[in-house]
Amino acid sequence: MSAAKAYRTLGEFYPFYLSEHGRGITRRLHFAGSTLAIALVVAAIATRIWWLCAVALVQAYAFAWIGHYFFEHNRPATFQYPVLSFLGDWRMWWEMLSGRMKF
Repeated sequence: MSAAKAYRTLGEFYPFYLSEHGRGITRRLHFAGSTLAIALVVAAIATRIWWLCAVALVQAYAFAWIGHYFFEHNRPATFQYPVLSFLGDWRMWWEMLSGRMKF
């Protein structure tokens, strides 16, 4: 990642984000981690076991970072662009769920 590039909007950032997720396995790991995070947050709300929210966050990033480390061989954008990366995760998740992006 280039430290010189400063993204201001998700629209500017998203093409870069997608370039960091070129392999299907990485996208599938992100999708699985995000979906599991949703399930854990719903479970936390339903059961009022609030520490499940922390588990949701940790496991979602674990799935994603495994994809980056073992398959993409790059550094997750989260470290340089935490907010835009979080938003990019959910945009990519929605595009996969809605069939606009291949798994």
